Amino acid sequence: MSAESAVAQAVTSSAPVFSTDASSQGADSVFAADPVGSGVSGRSGDRARTDGSGRGAGEPARGRSVAFAGELDAESAVAQEVTSSASVLSIDGSSQGAAGVLAEDFAASRNGLALAGEAGTESGAIQRLSRSATASDAASGVALVGSGEALLDSVAGQAVAFEVRPRGESAVGGDGFELCGPLPDGTTVLEASAGTGKTYAIVGLAVRYVAEGVADISQLLLVTFSRAATQELRERTRERFVAVAAELAEPERARGSADELVRYLADADAAEVAARRARLRGALSEFDAGTIATTHSFCQRMLDELGLAGEQDPAARLVEGVEDLVEAVVEDLYLARYARTQPPFPLAEARQLALAAVADPHARLRPDDADVGDHPAAEKVAFAAAARAETRRRKQLSGLRDFDDLLELLHGVLADERHGPAACARVRERYRVVLVDEFQDTDPLQWEILRLAFHGHHTLILVGDPKQAIYAFRGAEVLSYLSAVEAADHRYELTTNRRSDAGLLAALDHLLTGAELGHRQITVPPVSGVHPGSRLSGPQGAAIPLRLRCFPRTGAGPLNKSGFPVVGRQRDRVVADLAADVVALLESGTMCGDRPLGAGDIAVLVRTRAQVDLVRDALERAGVPAVLAGGASVFATRSATDWLWLLRALEQPHRADRVRLAASTALLGVSAAEIDSGGADLVGRLGSRLRDAARLFGRAGFAAVYDRIATESELAPRLLGTIGGERELTDLRHIAQLLDQVAVREQLGLSALTRWLGDRVRDPASGVVSDRSRRLDRDAAAVQIATVHASKGLEFPVVYLPFAWDSAKPFTRTTMLFHERGVRYLDVGGGGGRDRSGGDKPPGHDERKALCEAEEAGEELRLLYVALTRARSQVVAWWAPAFGTDCSPLHRLIAGRAPGTGEVPQRTRVAADSVALQQISQWAAAAGPGLIAVETAGGQATATTPWRPPAAVAGEPAAARFDRTVDHAWRRTSYSALTAGAHAAHGPELPGLSDEPDEPALLTADDAEFASAAPSLFNTMPFGAEFGTLVHAVLEHVDTAATDLAAEVRARCAAAVAEVRAELDADALSAALLAVLRTPLAPGTALGALAAIAPADRLAELDFELPLAGGDTPAARNATLPAIAALLRAHLPADDPFAGYPDLLAELDDAPLRGYLTGSIDAVLRTSEPAFHVVDYKTNRIGAGDLTVAHFTRERMAQEMLRSHYPLQALLYSVALHRYLRWRLPGYDPARHLGGVRYLFVRGMIGPATPPGCGVFDWRPPSDLILALSDLLAGRDSR
Repeated sequence: MSAESAVAQAVTSSAPVFSTDASSQGADSVFAADPVGSGVSGRSGDRARTDGSGRGAGEPARGRSVAFAGELDAESAVAQEVTSSASVLSIDGSSQGAAGVLAEDFAASRNGLALAGEAGTESGAIQRLSRSATASDAASGVALVGSGEALLDSVAGQAVAFEVRPRGESAVGGDGFELCGPLPDGTTVLEASAGTGKTYAIVGLAVRYVAEGVADISQLLLVTFSRAATQELRERTRERFVAVAAELAEPERARGSADELVRYLADADAAEVAARRARLRGALSEFDAGTIATTHSFCQRMLDELGLAGEQDPAARLVEGVEDLVEAVVEDLYLARYARTQPPFPLAEARQLALAAVADPHARLRPDDADVGDHPAAEKVAFAAAARAETRRRKQLSGLRDFDDLLELLHGVLADERHGPAACARVRERYRVVLVDEFQDTDPLQWEILRLAFHGHHTLILVGDPKQAIYAFRGAEVLSYLSAVEAADHRYELTTNRRSDAGLLAALDHLLTGAELGHRQITVPPVSGVHPGSRLSGPQGAAIPLRLRCFPRTGAGPLNKSGFPVVGRQRDRVVADLAADVVALLESGTMCGDRPLGAGDIAVLVRTRAQVDLVRDALERAGVPAVLAGGASVFATRSATDWLWLLRALEQPHRADRVRLAASTALLGVSAAEIDSGGADLVGRLGSRLRDAARLFGRAGFAAVYDRIATESELAPRLLGTIGGERELTDLRHIAQLLDQVAVREQLGLSALTRWLGDRVRDPASGVVSDRSRRLDRDAAAVQIATVHASKGLEFPVVYLPFAWDSAKPFTRTTMLFHERGVRYLDVGGGGGRDRSGGDKPPGHDERKALCEAEEAGEELRLLYVALTRARSQVVAWWAPAFGTDCSPLHRLIAGRAPGTGEVPQRTRVAADSVALQQISQWAAAAGPGLIAVETAGGQATATTPWRPPAAVAGEPAAARFDRTVDHAWRRTSYSALTAGAHAAHGPELPGLSDEPDEPALLTADDAEFASAAPSLFNTMPFGAEFGTLVHAVLEHVDTAATDLAAEVRARCAAAVAEVRAELDADALSAALLAVLRTPLAPGTALGALAAIAPADRLAELDFELPLAGGDTPAARNATLPAIAALLRAHLPADDPFAGYPDLLAELDDAPLRGYLTGSIDAVLRTSEPAFHVVDYKTNRIGAGDLTVAHFTRERMAQEMLRSHYPLQALLYSVALHRYLRWRLPGYDPARHLGGVRYLFVRGMIGPATPPGCGVFDWRPPSDLILALSDLLAGRDSR
């Protein structure tokens, strides 16, 4: 093909997809004649093929790629035309010298390059290719794929094929997404702009896949990137399943529903609608079988299920961070390296280098040794690398594993050449449909795991918004998202904004649409809205969607050498103006919908924690209530340090230094002057109080200590009288509650509790997110202050952005993160002259800094996009000239680009005030009337008297009438409550508590039989529920893997007796329980004695909470005890020991079972088959006086089981185990895996000498009975 320049122009202007097979002489006229393929239908991205003459099989379809194959004389002019509009060039095969030409010309346009094929010998081509690789855009990368190393030496010399995609476009088309269109298959990218309802779409797709029978709930995997998002997604998914299933109960009405998904699912014949509803209801009853998890939880689960293939260390402990370990590593390495020499950099900088290197384990460290030689930067790189390696080594030795380790482990298993295919197959067996939320926040390893496991095999839907990729500092890479887009089979877009008013969308369209947010393929598309008017109304200007308040230089104090005010002074002016504006807005009478706008409708979004404090202080001075929204850790507060100091004083009240530190806390409230003047007398008095409090902790627990301290120090009235006192009191109470909970749950003494809190103060991010997240300090409506990162996913009627003009950065950088040719790098070499360690800049520093700053500039734009799109009705932003304004995202968007254009400069000069304000006003006017208001700031006087909320409505409050129906049948119940025979709703069954009766069973027997039998080892022990609870506690916690089991049991018994202060011989109890542990449970089977069961094969105290008749959403059918009795009659054979039990059960309460059933299984044992056995410990006395093993024969135990209704308990526990295994065990088969129940009557167990059939009652109910009972309790017809 002789490709003229006109041909290239025609081809690239429309970017269709062509593939030619042989010599294509004359093809230019064909392509030029109809470049867009107007006569051929087909989806975007389809290829049209032509024959050797260039004419053929059909006109080309509109697309995004061009491929020429065959003999090609690639003239430089052609290459220039083609590559000038391309973002990806691929060369494959052989060429007559053209490869190098194309590569060289392509490089000039800074695009990505990929080569594949047999290597030739033309050295000139590879030289030009090498230059192209160097010149290629850092974000696009170069890929070389071919036949060995020869490809690196030269490029082939014959035919060439190149593929071209328009600059800024992705590999697949972006069609509008329709929830009720064809279900996506293969790998699909669903790009969702802010506010377009991506969670709604994800949940709707999950409903469809289940309702239409594509996958059941257990084959559905929903992945997101935080625990809070996971919880929200779980709740919304369940709610959607419930709502859709409820509407489908009436198909005719459903066909007219306002919900498009309900209408779609109801648009089928009656049988299919019924089947869809049945599938949804079945999914609800088995909802826990579905996997809705964070990426890391998914990895953990897959490693668990892969077993040995997952290389899991069962003793490894998962931690969220290893900062404390890194601190220790840094101190040790620093001392070892520099103890005998002058350190080349401070310890504080060494700590920052190490933390950055460990937190980003996959980033390559720079600068290279080859680049820097003997420069001091080389030592920093070596130190960071050593810290990274030593931290990894110590993690392994300590049995610690963090989230990055989980990703590496799973990726290693799936990518393994030998075992990977089998591991991938097992993962695919588990899941058929995978939906990944917030995919723009993924990293390369996470995408590779998903690609290996599911891409090309199952339905994989990747939902995200690259415009909201703001977590580069956590390792997220937007390039991973773009790579997935290139690999995807389909790409759809959500473009209907359901959050913001039409006016605000128009204003933001003027500011953002078309802008490239850090990458050519990340642009802001226009979106449509569903709220035509403003939901704000009131005084003139109240409904203006975007208000831009501008500060001139005048009034800001002296200017610096650059002609700008001091940044700190401008920040102070802005937050004072913000507080005044918020007060004016709250007092303006503005309505939000049909109610007055309140403080809780306003959010202030900032970039840093320091800015949070500035805004909060300004609002507090103005009397405006404000709370910190988002995930700040309570352990990072001063209140946590106060509690730590007090605990240390409680631990050692004789130490004067600790007493003085405790006295200075807000908890005791002694001023510095009082501490100084009080001297030894004050220390003595406080020390005595602390000793009393420590003794109180031993008697009554931590809650009692807090109550005493709060009362004696008048904590609440003292703090509430100070500014910020509500916040501090909330934090102190929050930490006190956590300390009390952990002390009870883990049975910690003062020293252990002090260490627990100390660990969390050192690592505030550790622990459960819901526990550590700071709570609101007031119930009243308050302005929400949040960082932009914390605001992601939230929305507010009015959003204030006080610092979008401020991008001032520190003069020095310890580390720099950047990408080059698709590779992630971390520069730890420092910045030279302005660097803390001094000296010249390392070679290449300026180039690496430029790459880093370019990426940061792009992320700043994306952060602004996130902040702006949190608003429903109005955004108020500030512009102020200062150092750094030229790099700020708001200034660059307004002054650096024409509306609708793509490129946003990295820096835009700040003009003189008069010129700048004129430019901003002209820019705002171009948006159209009533959309953007430019206001001169500083005119409002700062409020001198605090703002007060509007007074309550005058008059007497009217009493509300309760007109709802109370469902008295709904209750949270347990086996104990069900068998009590009462109609009142009893409380839930608590783990670790015994349900044994306080009175023994009085059974008659042959005295001679008893006389010849071995005595019970418990004859000297008491009976009743309290003793049963003590026995349960010992058996629950005893470690059967201990080297000296007898010593282990003695220690456990001594601790348990001491805790309850029982008048009990601990040695006698330990001897009796050791015999219990050594008694065979099922002679002749795989189930041996408890002592022989490894800890890994025993699950102690399995708590459960089963929904009855739908739980919170009542099902159509309620279970009753008589209905359960009927099931027993239908399933139990005549020779079953409990064949007569249905008659006893039917006599109990026949109230409907609706709500939740709670309980706790004493132990679940796993045997090698594998089979799983329910075990319950019983301390019941079967008979009076001294007992023998003859009192615990199978017949007598069966009578006691019937008397206490234990068959019902056994059945309920079996249902709980069935549902648990159905959720957790791949290939679960009830007939094979349910091993039955074992009731251990410990008073009849005397060790290996226990006669067969005594002490242990075994029963294996039919698996069909367990399945039918599970269905009955769930409210479904039994199968």
